[in-house]
Amino acid sequence: MKTEIPFGIAAAGGLSDAEAARRLERDGPNALDEARQRSLLRLLLRVVSEPMFLLLVACGLIYMALGDRGEALLLLCFVFLVMGMTFIQQRRTDNALAALRQLASPAALVLRDGVVRSIDARALVVGDVVTVSEGNRVPADLLLLESSNLTADESMLTGESVSVAKFAAAAPAGQDAAAGIPGDTENHIFAGTLIVQGTARGQVVATGARSALGGIGASLAAIASGPTAIERETSSVVLRVALGGLVLAALLALLYWYLRGDWLRGLLTGLTFAMAVLPEELPVVLTIFLGLGAWRLAREHVLARRIPAIELLGATTLLCVDKTGTLTTNRMTLRALWTAAARYDVAPAGAAAGVLPLPEALHEVLEFAMLASHRRAFDPMETAIGAAAAQLLAGTEHLHADWTLLGDYPLSRELLAMSRVWHSPERRAKMIAVKGAPEAVIDLCHMDGARAALIGAQVDAMAAQGLRVLGVGRAVFDADPLPGKQHDFDFVFLGLIALEDPVREDVPAAIAACRQAGLRVVMITGDHPATALSIARQAGLAAGRVVEGAALAAMAPAERALRLADTDIFCRVQPARKLELVQAFQARGEVVAMTGDGVNDAPALKAADIGVAMGARGTDVAREAAALVLLNDDFASLVTAVAHGRRVFANLRKAIVFVVAAHVPIVGLSVIPLLAGWQMLIMPVHVLFLQLIIDPACSLVFEAEPAEPDAMQAPPRAVTARLFDWPVLWRGLWQGAGLLLALVALNLAGRAMAQGDGAIRASTFAVLVIANLGLINANRSFSAPSWRRAGPRNPMFAMIAAAAVALLALVLGVPVLRVFFSFTLPAWPLAAAALAALLLSLGWFEAVKACLRHRRGDESRRLSSGRVA
Repeated sequence: MKTEIPFGIAAAGGLSDAEAARRLERDGPNALDEARQRSLLRLLLRVVSEPMFLLLVACGLIYMALGDRGEALLLLCFVFLVMGMTFIQQRRTDNALAALRQLASPAALVLRDGVVRSIDARALVVGDVVTVSEGNRVPADLLLLESSNLTADESMLTGESVSVAKFAAAAPAGQDAAAGIPGDTENHIFAGTLIVQGTARGQVVATGARSALGGIGASLAAIASGPTAIERETSSVVLRVALGGLVLAALLALLYWYLRGDWLRGLLTGLTFAMAVLPEELPVVLTIFLGLGAWRLAREHVLARRIPAIELLGATTLLCVDKTGTLTTNRMTLRALWTAAARYDVAPAGAAAGVLPLPEALHEVLEFAMLASHRRAFDPMETAIGAAAAQLLAGTEHLHADWTLLGDYPLSRELLAMSRVWHSPERRAKMIAVKGAPEAVIDLCHMDGARAALIGAQVDAMAAQGLRVLGVGRAVFDADPLPGKQHDFDFVFLGLIALEDPVREDVPAAIAACRQAGLRVVMITGDHPATALSIARQAGLAAGRVVEGAALAAMAPAERALRLADTDIFCRVQPARKLELVQAFQARGEVVAMTGDGVNDAPALKAADIGVAMGARGTDVAREAAALVLLNDDFASLVTAVAHGRRVFANLRKAIVFVVAAHVPIVGLSVIPLLAGWQMLIMPVHVLFLQLIIDPACSLVFEAEPAEPDAMQAPPRAVTARLFDWPVLWRGLWQGAGLLLALVALNLAGRAMAQGDGAIRASTFAVLVIANLGLINANRSFSAPSWRRAGPRNPMFAMIAAAAVALLALVLGVPVLRVFFSFTLPAWPLAAAALAALLLSLGWFEAVKACLRHRRGDESRRLSSGRVA
């Protein structure tokens, strides 16, 4: 976008109100593009049109047609529950953009018609002249016209924790200030960043979506979030089975009508078969599993913003971590003090600073570093210096609360050092404290080459450890007025002060746990290579090859693929490159979890399979773009979340085995009586009763089942692993087929004993209910017999079993309910046969487990943990 006001003219008096209004009309407000808000009705229509929800509604209508309004309303409640979760999930993008808009639109001090006034930052236009000072959020991208000691915190855009010095542009009159932002950005400040020191006046060169922050917003808007593989697989399976079941139910109803001439009974038989076949439990089970998983994670201080990501955590193979605010605290602290005669090392990251007293020889270094800093600092390095001085110099005469500040000499492009001039009540002379880039302070001290080389070597050694190193000096001046430049003082070099953004205490152990679980951890940061390498070593990452973002972009595709495979540290990575790296790893078949806390991380967080944001120190934008939020910024919580994800997938597979096994006898008992010429054994009311066991069992018992002991000692499951694969289906079919045969044998025995249909139906139903409880117990673990199961107990199973047995006792014991269920009490020979059928069924379930365990060895254990060969 071109501005029509030349650099010099705009700086003189600013835009006129008329010109600003014209530009505002032409370019639009200084705000990110409003995301299109979906109405609730539109969203509900979209959700209801999905096959999974249509099937749930169809099941509800079937139950309604049968007169069971309670079951129908229950299913419809699940529909609305899933709709609500989907609604929240699809609004995340709008919320992320809203957070960006709020961040990008503070108030602004603008020069209009020669007068400085405060306006809503949304009204800023290209060419406006804006004044900013420390503590201000920058309202638009600005080209600096004037600056005084200006530094800005750009970590939200760049990922670098160190504040950046900014200087006024030396643009000739008539240059177009909005022609573009050059690669060297020292004379630009950007929308959304924070001024931590100094004041400045700048000309707006980009607003709204055209700003650097707006570019991130555009990246977020362009990234679509789709369903997970498990959601797609469940929808597909439910759709296919449901369609096939409905066709078979219709054919069964027609066959009954054809063979027996009773279309009403035929319709009832068809509906019963449909209810037996329709896998309406599967979407309900998936929803409740993930919902309860989110609740369990919340107890571990992990907020699931996108609930299906919980399951996907179990398949994560690669963890991309941002350095600043994720591996580190995003808070500068003092690490070391040095003079030629002494050195003081603060305790490593995680331990309390100042465990040892500061040697007297180093008091002056810290004293004058503090005097060269602002007392009410916004700059994180000055804040760290002040905090260290308050702790390490406490009780000494070096804090100087009674000294008076007379003036200062700010940083400049020519000299990266700042000095502050103080008056001491005890002295007539003025005291000058200087701190800055070591080479700048060395220059001010006019020292000889040998001493300068000694100090330079120490600076290089500290910088190689990833430390931010500053030189400190002092001078005494006993005259008036003060000189015009810092070089006129006779400075004495005092020493070096080194600061760092320390690694979080929990990070090394968490990374070790990730490695044990087979997760590769990769650092992606905007920081300097030495800093990245130092942090990687402290965190326990493989500190081998380091690749810079620009070098990676310049590589040929084949070389880039090799670097992605063997590099764990990527530095000097710009925000757009973070997104490209995540997508490149995904293209290699990795399931990527990305952690971050800054605005610059938001596109990569959203594009990753699982985006994980820091909750306490993270920006609103990062939290809104992520699928998971670590509420207490505890990196170890992510390892807990991965363990939860693996447990969810493994227990889902156990639940599916049970669903398949439980449906086989229900379907068989719906069809066999028709083919054998018997009366109906299973009626709709019986199916509904069984649903009271099947749904809670899948949703509550299996969800509450603890993880297998080796869940976090083995690699992630294969990316191609599915919930509904042949090992799961065969296990369920074998178990269900054995139960069906036992029930058919019981029916034949009852007829041989000349028992009535009501007694046979009652005994068959009782065995089916108790055997379902046995199926649940058998499938809680695939790796050991039920009586040898180790680990924590599952109280939910005991509750479900007790409730089922109590309901069965009521149905058999209360005459009114027996009539309602078409039961009569069986005689003792039939009851004994029922007990034998039950024991045979329970033995069969364990035999299937043992057979599969011995035939496949460790494959059964991989199955129980969701890791399928």
